[in-house]
Amino acid sequence: MSRHPQLYQWIDTVVMRFPSLSKPQALGLALWSFGMVIARSCSLTAVADVLAPLMGQSYNTLRERLRDTYREADAKAGKHRVELDVTECWAPWLAWLLDGWSSQQLAIAMDATSLGDRFVVLAISVVYRGCAVPVAWKVLKAEEKHAWKPEWQALLKRFKGLVPEGWTVIVLADRGLYAKWLFEAIVELKWHPFLRINSQGSFRPDNWYHWQSFSCLVPGKGCRWQGRGTAFRGKKSQLHCTLLGYWGEEHQEPWLVLTDLTPECADTCWYGLRAWIEQGFKHSKRSGWQWQHTRMDDPARAERLWMAIAIATWWLLSVGGEAEAEADEPLDIKEPSVPGAVRRRGKRWRIVGIFQHGLSLIIAALLNNRLLLVKPGRPEAWPRLPDSYETPSAACGAGGGE
Repeated sequence: MSRHPQLYQWIDTVVMRFPSLSKPQALGLALWSFGMVIARSCSLTAVADVLAPLMGQSYNTLRERLRDTYREADAKAGKHRVELDVTECWAPWLAWLLDGWSSQQLAIAMDATSLGDRFVVLAISVVYRGCAVPVAWKVLKAEEKHAWKPEWQALLKRFKGLVPEGWTVIVLADRGLYAKWLFEAIVELKWHPFLRINSQGSFRPDNWYHWQSFSCLVPGKGCRWQGRGTAFRGKKSQLHCTLLGYWGEEHQEPWLVLTDLTPECADTCWYGLRAWIEQGFKHSKRSGWQWQHTRMDDPARAERLWMAIAIATWWLLSVGGEAEAEADEPLDIKEPSVPGAVRRRGKRWRIVGIFQHGLSLIIAALLNNRLLLVKPGRPEAWPRLPDSYETPSAACGAGGGE
């Protein structure tokens, strides 16, 4: 086998970060992620084709080695073969991602994405500088009915005790995922839910007698409201929480977000970070790894391939993110505004996203016979609403406290 120093440096890094994996399993993840970056594709054909001449092996030999990464144990040749348990990778994977993280704030987004009529992926991702990297996921067959609640619960339980003490972790989810049980499951992790809800419903602030409709609390553009109280009238759905309401000038409807944080410790516009997970899904498909062209039809195999996709994604984001942070340091940057688009950065716009920039830097380094390894995360400061937004002192001018 040809000794390519950059490739073997990467293999050593991946093996070190996943000590519980067998060497063939860690080697498979390293080959997949390295080959994906060079080929800019997660296609088995493309990755095998780019690695075979690099490693001095035949195409078929490399192809079978790569396939073994996601195959079941009984589908592999030889004795004592085991399959990759991707759920056992998530704890060391999150530890790798948070190693050297430059703050004690972490924003996590939950959402689902589909691959045509083949797969639905339930993903939990860390959002970072306009992008996202998955840290846990479940792949389901799209054409089969399947309850999502137990899957989300199982994914969340995997994170119990993994984030260091003293960190502030918010979990962002859109209206389609809101549920009381989800709110409570996030709180049980000692994280903070940041769940958007529909505008149909009522809220009773603490020490108020009358219920107020959400539309009364945030009646029009330029308005904001936040306070503790009880959301929803139904006995089973009632939830004591903080309601954060904000209606931006550029939005068609208000953001209504429920959290367990006190009103003084939370800002509605943090919810804008949730949009970054959409960029993460795009990077797995057309704007990155081209997963939409996969011919896989087994969700368990797809889950194992996603481990390599996650590693390759964070490699690019970490390198591109550090380059952006270094470029920003000498500049006098104002506080970030509400994120109106994934490419917006503070008061300026990203000409090139950090995913693409990280790819360019890594390829350039490889051409210069050196390797840029994964860098520590350097997230941007969370945005804040401008002080000019109106905060109504009473909802609809009536229904005040006792």
